[in-house]
Amino acid sequence: MARTPPPSTGPNAGVTLSSPSADHLLVRIAGDVRLADGLPEIPGLPEALAPGSEVRRVSFDATDLGEWDSALITLLLRVLSLSAACGAEADRSGLPEGVRRLLALATAVAERQGARRSAKRTPFFVRVGEGTIRAGRSLMEGLAFIGEVGAGFGRLLRGKAKMRRADFVQTLRESGFDALPIVSLICCLVGLILAFIGAVQLMMFGAQIYVASLVGIAMVRVMGAVMAGIIMAGRTATSFAAQLGTMQINEEIDALKTLGISPMEYLVLPRMLALFIMMPLLCLYADLMGILGGFIVGVGMLGLGPLEYFHQTKDSVGLASLWIGLFHGAVFGVLIALAGCMRGMQCKRSASAVGDATRGAAVTAIVSIIVATAIITILCSVVGI
Repeated sequence: MARTPPPSTGPNAGVTLSSPSADHLLVRIAGDVRLADGLPEIPGLPEALAPGSEVRRVSFDATDLGEWDSALITLLLRVLSLSAACGAEADRSGLPEGVRRLLALATAVAERQGARRSAKRTPFFVRVGEGTIRAGRSLMEGLAFIGEVGAGFGRLLRGKAKMRRADFVQTLRESGFDALPIVSLICCLVGLILAFIGAVQLMMFGAQIYVASLVGIAMVRVMGAVMAGIIMAGRTATSFAAQLGTMQINEEIDALKTLGISPMEYLVLPRMLALFIMMPLLCLYADLMGILGGFIVGVGMLGLGPLEYFHQTKDSVGLASLWIGLFHGAVFGVLIALAGCMRGMQCKRSASAVGDATRGAAVTAIVSIIVATAIITILCSVVGI
């Protein structure tokens, strides 16, 4: 006796299975079959077309089929796949002409073996080795870039470098005067924060006056230079990388080489010299803004007199601390310019590479600033300054 599995139910579609004979399975489709309504389920289909079943012929009845879209094709492909797995022949004559054409197109070319990407886990030591190779290659590229910059600077000292004075002056303005607003805001707030932190503890001992010493020494010796360096790393190093990276994409750097003009002398040297000159001045300005922030807290909240705060700061901050801070600034200027120009010159020829170069410039500059600060601090401690 022919078996009839229970019909599937869906919001708009009805799909039923019936067996006119033991080796024949009939699939009836009625109603709308659309993706918006979800794919209708066909209970009993996997069991009816299981490997080893008696079914040898699968046919379709779409007389009552309504609206349909790719959901119907997906449903029929599943039926055809199961019928092929159990060795049954599929008769598509009961389907509309458009459905048959789409099925023929979907099954015309079999999936190429190996085309689908398979997940492959790389061994741990292979990843370590590849990372070491990349780090070594990056180090060699950085050393080569520094060597080229040094050679260009030597030609500049001999008066043979092809560097435009107008570019140098423009870079001075962009990396100096244009950066004053953000440096003023950040460093003044840093001074405020330092004063608040120090006041919480010093007020317990009635030593509020030493807030001026805390803020003055911290800003002049290290914090002013570090904050100005981080600001310039995020502002100027990324700008250098984006400018030079865009020139790489537009092949402007290749054009300079074709004309016999060294990109190191024409593009890198003006930016490096400008930042080397402006960073100590920006650090000095950052020190003043940080001391001003501490002054606001000391006078406005701790009840200290303006002259009292000024004299305490003057007595606490010595010339040694000032020169150490300015030395920090000069070193940071070179590191920031190197990071921005190196990442820009290493930029590949794609739009996304400019973003990668910009991000790499910021990360390299900030990490270099932190490492240089640690080294200079250790050396000052060893020397006893």
